[in-house]
Amino acid sequence: MGSIKWGQLAPIFWTFFKISPVTFGGGYAMIPVIEEEVVAKRKWISSEEMLDVLSIAGSAPGGIGVNAAAFIGYRLAGIAGASAAVLGIGLPTFLIIFIFSLVLGLFRSNPMVEAAFKGIHAAVIALIVIAAYRMGKSAVKDKTTLVTAIVALLLLIDFNVHPILMIVLGLFVGVVLVQFKVWFGMEVKQKKVRVTKTTSGYTVDDYFIGDGI
Repeated sequence: MGSIKWGQLAPIFWTFFKISPVTFGGGYAMIPVIEEEVVAKRKWISSEEMLDVLSIAGSAPGGIGVNAAAFIGYRLAGIAGASAAVLGIGLPTFLIIFIFSLVLGLFRSNPMVEAAFKGIHAAVIALIVIAAYRMGKSAVKDKTTLVTAIVALLLLIDFNVHPILMIVLGLFVGVVLVQFKVWFGMEVKQKKVRVTKTTSGYTVDDYFIGDGI
């Protein structure tokens, strides 16, 4: 739950400002760097929360990197935090693209520039693979989620199902599968979020059904 914490706005802005210009490819290529900064280094959110952020950011309109920044910023400092995060992640990109568009015509046919872009393309693919792997480790928790992920991948690759339709189908499939397990007495482990109001704002704790709560 976001609440305004003015002292965090500068770190939020600077963190995403640093991420933006070094993540060629944008979008999913930004995810490993964002995760490294906000989860591993600064410990602003947990890896489970990061997965939830990516799920929502990937489902919402717009670029997943900007969406994720907005969600994380709001989680830390409310609307002001979301604004700082979006400004931080968007400003360097805008400036770089603006300058690059002015000089691209002069170097478009340069062999060195073409070779550099080939290297960048390969690096972007690697970043996307890393992001998919890390998301997969957190999202695929049992045989049910593994089968669901494989079927979704096949539908996207072999049958060209639209990604938006795939997201909607995933939502309903998840609800149906959980209800199916409940009906047949199978183990269901669902994450819950407990929000506690404190004098300095809100604290958010993750726990699971069956943990004695």
